[in-house]
Amino acid sequence: MKIAVAFRTDPDQRKYLVDELGGETELIFLNDLAEDKKMEVLSEVEIILSWNPEKEGITNSKNLGSNLKFIQLMSAGYDHVNPDDFPSNVKIAANQGAYAEPMAEHALAMILALSKRLPLYHQHLVKGEFNQLKSPTKSLRGSVLGIIGFGSIGKATARLAKPFGVKVMALNTSGKTDEEVEYIGTLNDLEYVLRNADSLLISCALNEQTEGLINRQALELMKPDAVLVNVARGPIVVEKDLYEHLKGHPNFYAGIDAWWIEPFKYGRFELHYPFFELPNIIGSPHNSAMVENSMIIGTEKAVANLRRFINNEAVRGLINR
Repeated sequence: MKIAVAFRTDPDQRKYLVDELGGETELIFLNDLAEDKKMEVLSEVEIILSWNPEKEGITNSKNLGSNLKFIQLMSAGYDHVNPDDFPSNVKIAANQGAYAEPMAEHALAMILALSKRLPLYHQHLVKGEFNQLKSPTKSLRGSVLGIIGFGSIGKATARLAKPFGVKVMALNTSGKTDEEVEYIGTLNDLEYVLRNADSLLISCALNEQTEGLINRQALELMKPDAVLVNVARGPIVVEKDLYEHLKGHPNFYAGIDAWWIEPFKYGRFELHYPFFELPNIIGSPHNSAMVENSMIIGTEKAVANLRRFINNEAVRGLINR
């Protein structure tokens, strides 16, 4: 079986892939090849391991042969992939849950920092102001954490938050979970969760149902001193509406890791509103998953899923065409 690795690997990733797959498959690293040889390989392979198919030059179906059966993404998100770029028989799987633990830590760090109003107090100190009681901080104990998207990231965050005495109200596609939560529902129950949440985590996939989900009306339903954290995808939140809400509600705080226009998909970072002039926001460059060993962890998860496909087992994270 021929497997093509479409992205540029670091030495540790390459060694892991060779050790795990090299003995039982023909493993080909496309970045080692000249362009004409790369096209020849793409016409023959059965499996492709990819980060961003379009940027890696593998979305042109004329270059893909009839042998291709499966594409395993390294990324947990898949909104940058258009399944119609590939033959209809090709299965595409996202790297589901691969980076959940570090992303959960990042999400909780943002919730804590914003609940304790650290950005505000830091700015006061920078100005030489020792305003100890000007803006009381919020306690997590007894508060409600709303989670939109109760998959691997949402569940991992809930487990980290539980020891703080947080009550979890979660939404997923089924309205069911085996996790211990105070409430579980679907997007039909969004209003109920928004009204009750002291902090809100967005950790769902970006799709037709979730794009623009958190708009002006949704934000107005939330508590005036709530905390919103987005580690999923920028367009789940309406950019203009969030900016105006933050500007008009100084006690409402936001932590943004996932932005609207990012280099991974668009080749640049761009904002249409001056978010960083506001005192009630903190941001990070979509690096919530980027801990020291994250690339190896992601590679291990991707290879495990790839093996499921090879062994005719149930594959996780399949993208619904």
